Amino acid sequence: MDNLLEIKNLTVEYNSLNKKNKSSVVAVNDVSFQIKEGETYALAGESGCGKSTLAKAVTKLVKPKSGEILFEGKNIFSQTKEEMKNYPKDVQMIFQNPYSSLNPKMKIGDILKEPLDINTKFSSKEKKSLVKNILEEVGLPESSIELYPHEFSGGQRQRIAIARALILNPKLIIADEPVSALDASIQAQIINLLKELKRHKKLTVLFISHDLNVIRYLADRVGIMYFGKLIEENTTGNIFRYPKEEYTKTLLNSAPVLH
Repeated sequence: MDNLLEIKNLTVEYNSLNKKNKSSVVAVNDVSFQIKEGETYALAGESGCGKSTLAKAVTKLVKPKSGEILFEGKNIFSQTKEEMKNYPKDVQMIFQNPYSSLNPKMKIGDILKEPLDINTKFSSKEKKSLVKNILEEVGLPESSIELYPHEFSGGQRQRIAIARALILNPKLIIADEPVSALDASIQAQIINLLKELKRHKKLTVLFISHDLNVIRYLADRVGIMYFGKLIEENTTGNIFRYPKEEYTKTLLNSAPVLH
């Protein structure tokens, strides 16, 4: 398998909001790893360790201080706008809170159709068919098209968010804590859905979570982040069976064991 995404010596800093104090905070510190096509790579660590900031850099929401992000071998920050025109379509994100990430004033059909309106030249009939198909794939009825986000449960809203991320048939999905805002019983349903969609669509996923049990179930490889640094990386099995770093061992020991 070829590398779809390569992070090379990435450093991201945030400037202080205090005008008198012009110091900066290093959120991501010289991080490097690769994600192969068809692989689920998980970033694990405590809140504030830099996982979400790294995801924002991959989606170009923040600009790194140094380092490179290569997508299909091309640096996303040094390419022209024309060269990167397909990047927003190829890289999609599933956010933590499905309610805040969906426009409450838009019907579900319009929410799912909007990415198609912006990024494709499909006919209205083709768009309607794609919306219907993606709803079916995430386990929601066609009647959802005429409803608003507030008319759904949290788990159903996350299914809608997943459908929106997948409707453009992206090459990379970034899932940033996609089940942490859901009840435990609903989490299992969404996790199983993600695993089935990955198998069916051969998805490449950057999965970000502090929940090691979820990571153990979904990920092929795991990177452990601590204070902005990637301190350990291995296959999921080896991370859980033979952790090397003391922080990784502490992290694993702190996770509840599910039988």
